[in-house]
Amino acid sequence: MEKKTVKIIATIVTIIMLMMVLSTGVMAADELISSMNPDYSDTGSVGTIGGKIVNILSIIGVVVAVIVLLVLGIKYMMGSASEKAEYKKTMIPYLVGAILVFGASAIAGAVVSMAQTITTT
Repeated sequence: MEKKTVKIIATIVTIIMLMMVLSTGVMAADELISSMNPDYSDTGSVGTIGGKIVNILSIIGVVVAVIVLLVLGIKYMMGSASEKAEYKKTMIPYLVGAILVFGASAIAGAVVSMAQTITTT
């Protein structure tokens, strides 16, 4: 990929993540909402399922990132000077991907914990 394309994709992903983190929910129609009595009796199962999914995805992401890092490190150590230059180029997208994996799992975990806190109150 070209540097320009990578920058554009990284910018778009960053903007989307910021929009998701910084967005707030707004509810209007006070009379309509006050007349409703929502039933929150089964919200615990959704939170536990979401937490399990986030944990599984986080573990898979970490394992894949470590394996790829090991493979690239071994190839870098065994390669010639021109191959080392090529591996340095492949390290940048790897690092961006690893940061996104770790950041996405952390953000998803925070969202799940906030959702569980909201539903228990």
